[in-house]
Amino acid sequence: MKRGKRVQISNEEYLLFKPLLFSLGYRMLGSVVETEDIVQETFLGAYQLSDENIKNKKAYLCKMLTNRCLDLLKSARFRREYYVGPWNPEPLIQEKLHDLDPSEVIIEKEGLSIAYLRMMEHLSPDERAVLLLREVLDFSYLEIASILEKKEENCRKIFSRAKQKISRIEGESLNYEINKSIIDRFIKAFQTQDMNVLLELLSENVTVFSDGGGKVNAATRPVQSLSNVLALLYGITKKFPNFNFEVKNVNGQPAIIFYMDSKIQSILSFHIRNDKILEMYITLNPDKLPTS
Repeated sequence: MKRGKRVQISNEEYLLFKPLLFSLGYRMLGSVVETEDIVQETFLGAYQLSDENIKNKKAYLCKMLTNRCLDLLKSARFRREYYVGPWNPEPLIQEKLHDLDPSEVIIEKEGLSIAYLRMMEHLSPDERAVLLLREVLDFSYLEIASILEKKEENCRKIFSRAKQKISRIEGESLNYEINKSIIDRFIKAFQTQDMNVLLELLSENVTVFSDGGGKVNAATRPVQSLSNVLALLYGITKKFPNFNFEVKNVNGQPAIIFYMDSKIQSILSFHIRNDKILEMYITLNPDKLPTS
């Protein structure tokens, strides 16, 4: 039997599609490592196929990657019920914007913040895929139906359900400079124990989600209310008095990175709406923190 021609992906196409695939996979999985592996598997898998019936390489690669993400999300090893304590997405530190690095170049749209990615956990795998393909990557319902091998009307209904489930983070502030000024004020007020400013910046029902993954000491349940959250944060600073910190771009928003012995010890991200800090996400699991 005569084989069809293999899919040909030029170097230019590889550099073009790689950030796109990473963007889709990271938003679906919330894991940098898992996404990088799946992106490479997608390109390798595409090379094994015949290109005779492939008219849109971008859509086809997205279809391959989406199916791999769906398989992973549905697999037992990815289930969150075995995770110790709250689960936070793996933070993505964006220090520089290099056109050739998919871990730093993410499509500049919604759907990247820690708050958004945490809410994705409330969606089924299919709902995640439809929401991201439609809202973040601007695929038409017809294209989404082809990618997921579902009816177009079904995809519309799935999108509607997903939007309803994720509506809790609607209104999140994504203005980097405004959010940074709020965080800078929070840091100063926290250091000086200025309760008037802290009351102004923090919601009365502010909640902290500490992700240690069972690898390090962390609160295994969300900590809620202004008094409890401040007690937790002050307790942490007393336990680790010799840490350094800086504010950096994490998932497109300002976050506080804490260092111990020149290594990243934790990352504190924020959910801000109407100039109020509603939630904080402390990621301490060393498997989720950059090593350099």
